[in-house]
Amino acid sequence: MRELEHILALFVAAVLLAAAARRAGAPYPVFLAIGGALLAFIPGAPSPVLPPELVLALFVAPILVDAGYDASLRDLRENWAPLVSLVIFAVGLTTAAVAAVAHALVPGLPWGAAIALGAIVAPPDAVAATAVLRPLRPPQRILGILEGESLLNDASALLIYRLAVGAVAAGGFSVQAVAPTFLLAVLGSLVAGPALGWLVQRLLEQVQHIPTAIILQFVGTLTVWLVAEHVGLSGVLTTVCFAMTLGRTAPARTPARIRVPTNAVWATVVFALNIFAFIFIGLQIRPILVELPSSAREQYLLVAAAVLATVILVRIGWHMSFNAVIRWRDRRHGFHPPRPMLRPTVGSGLVISWAGMRGIVTLAAALALPGDFPARDLIVVTAFFVVLGTLLIQGLTLKSLLRALDLHDGDPVAREEHEARRRMLEAAYAQLPSGDAPAVNLVRKDLKIRLGQLQRGEGPHASFAVEYDSAYRGALRAARQVLLAMRDSGDIGDDAFHTLENDLDWMEVSDPLRAANADATE
Repeated sequence: MRELEHILALFVAAVLLAAAARRAGAPYPVFLAIGGALLAFIPGAPSPVLPPELVLALFVAPILVDAGYDASLRDLRENWAPLVSLVIFAVGLTTAAVAAVAHALVPGLPWGAAIALGAIVAPPDAVAATAVLRPLRPPQRILGILEGESLLNDASALLIYRLAVGAVAAGGFSVQAVAPTFLLAVLGSLVAGPALGWLVQRLLEQVQHIPTAIILQFVGTLTVWLVAEHVGLSGVLTTVCFAMTLGRTAPARTPARIRVPTNAVWATVVFALNIFAFIFIGLQIRPILVELPSSAREQYLLVAAAVLATVILVRIGWHMSFNAVIRWRDRRHGFHPPRPMLRPTVGSGLVISWAGMRGIVTLAAALALPGDFPARDLIVVTAFFVVLGTLLIQGLTLKSLLRALDLHDGDPVAREEHEARRRMLEAAYAQLPSGDAPAVNLVRKDLKIRLGQLQRGEGPHASFAVEYDSAYRGALRAARQVLLAMRDSGDIGDDAFHTLENDLDWMEVSDPLRAANADATE
């Protein structure tokens, strides 16, 4: 019971930290990292331990599915060059540089463990970066690159991580022995991921009970990871391909009444996983630091600081070099994007270079190391220090950097949304049957109102739409007040109350423009 009380107290504290971060305009992982660091110095705090083989499945698999489901194949194709640069070359260079620095500072550190450390701290996490950038409406190309990198670099980094951990366990590393297995794992994952995505989607289509459908989504996510790992494939790559397949097939096959609560549940779970990751890593560090002699503690902090500097400088050095090459190519051959977007500039390169905060994948990979892994304590401390350092140094200054550079692309996403809404509503309006039937006229009037909302005060229906929106909000408020009064007076019971409350909720969120405006004011 006492352990449960500790966990609940820590969770409430983390939620309060996240709320404070939102009020301060900072990404919530920054405050979670600070809270996790403070846990390391609280005497008597619990020290829960998760089985290493389950850590990646519990923390990383849902994160990858959430990111992969929302990934844009179009943006990935259009930004393939910077993505390849960051996902393969930046991750590889960071891993190698960190391994070299760690081995130089700790000569007794096996190369396999040094490479594992490099792979753990190599992949940036887009959660903190996009939390800072999205409210400022940065160029979409920057967001697309960062989100695509965050999705794909986990696969490349954790593949290296898996090979390094396997090499330590086997007592050595042989390219000739590993290459066929590695190639088979990659190719097999590229086939198994979409196949499992298609199978899971077909199974989920048969489930109409909302709680059951949501539970099965998480069961399917963890099952895909565990099956991939069990048969020798890459759990990360298989899960990414699985999620992207669902992202392409599920929207046409999932009813709205399931999709709306599903999105809310997944957002909550991802938030909770970030909280738990920082809590667990903080609680892991406390006994490590307490038991270390002062000389070893100084060595750990020296290694951590050196690795932190390395991951920041390698990313800046590599991406700014790549950015210079791309700008030279554009000057020589012209910039001809398939659709309007910000061309590569020194400013965009600086933003992408500086948006290299580490997050939950780094924490989970460090926690997933076996208990007897060489220098595990050093790696765990270093990983957390890198996460904390990048979030504090880069996460708290990224907003200022973007504002100073003043990068804009005219918000092409907003234009796409506006055009798509207009075409959808016009198509809906055009398919209405002719005639003056009262029901058809009512639908026709509703579509005119929505078209007027899109005209932003310039079209023939715009003023009417404003009046309608105000009247609609007032009517819903009056309806809610009557419903609450009837419940309070005992005229209706809670069963009827909740049914009618749900009806009013759907009426309130049924208009995407009204819902978007409500979200923007929160």
